[in-house]
Amino acid sequence: MLIAHMGGPFWARKDAGAWSIPKGEYDGEEVPLDAARREFAEEMGAPAPDGEWVALGEVRQSNGKVVTAFAVRGDFDTTRMVSNTFAMEWPRGSGQEAEFPEIDRAEWCDLTTARTRLVKGQRPLLDRLLELLRSQ
Repeated sequence: MLIAHMGGPFWARKDAGAWSIPKGEYDGEEVPLDAARREFAEEMGAPAPDGEWVALGEVRQSNGKVVTAFAVRGDFDTTRMVSNTFAMEWPRGSGQEAEFPEIDRAEWCDLTTARTRLVKGQRPLLDRLLELLRSQ
């Protein structure tokens, strides 16, 4: 499973619960699968894999965000990952703005490892993926 470590100073020294599936926000007019492909390209710096995309449904994260997830078989060289960036005041209270990658690294891992690394709200997606793989 491909997972991505969240970028920025808050996540820099964290591992458990600091990873995510490649994801992002979309409005009600964008088709969720189109948004997933777009966000993959923005966060990974390469087009999303071609193949049969399978919906894994939605989960709600602790921050209230709803994530719509998909699975697709593919290959991605994580050493070539180049993420888009975001700006925030850093250090806090300094009045200075710094830019950080949304994702600072990506890795392929097994489902057991993913379960400890992913943010808690995305972990149910692993059970759905496992069920999908068992049914094939």
